[in-house]
Amino acid sequence: MTFLRNNGLSIALLLATLLTLIGMLFSGWHVGQEEALQHGDLPPPLWEYATSGDFLSALFENWESEFLQMAMYVCLTAFLYQKGSAESKDPETPHEEVDEDPVLHKDDPEAPWPVRQGPVIRGLYSYSLGIVLALLFVASFILHLVNSAAAASEEAVRHNQPATTVAEHLVSAQFWFESFQNWQSEFLSTLVLVVLSIFLRFRGSPESKPVAASYGKTG
Repeated sequence: MTFLRNNGLSIALLLATLLTLIGMLFSGWHVGQEEALQHGDLPPPLWEYATSGDFLSALFENWESEFLQMAMYVCLTAFLYQKGSAESKDPETPHEEVDEDPVLHKDDPEAPWPVRQGPVIRGLYSYSLGIVLALLFVASFILHLVNSAAAASEEAVRHNQPATTVAEHLVSAQFWFESFQNWQSEFLSTLVLVVLSIFLRFRGSPESKPVAASYGKTG
């Protein structure tokens, strides 16, 4: 029970991810079957749809936008401020660090392994969250591009048109429409959270200021 208590947030989010992924797979498969019948084609089996450009493009298109949002959020909050927001450092004390210089803990046996190493490893570890989120964005972007190009090629072949290459699809309006339609919603939702946390509260959440905190209190 201690394990569940200590990891409940991760477990709940993992289960929600798996359930919604399964829901996306089966609902998308149902739509794919209907479209195949409308075109006089054989409905694809589930495993075929799960590896199709249509499904994987939609999947990585969403992952791409989420990782972009998180990477931008982590990096921007290190340098920019929003007075009164629970999601920001206090602009009145711009030189106050949220974290001590990790070199002060290089001899601490309880510090993470990278902190106890040389300046290069320690420096990379100091920004590792933003770096890894950015790399996950890049990987998802590439997977979205490749599978979106595959989906576009499948559609072109159905209409007796030449298949689309990845390079051609990269500069297509369709690909960037798919990306921008998700990117804008991620930035908007982050903006809403940053601004609403100035005025609204959710008692018990670390994403909220204390209920009685003034609107001007930041962080």
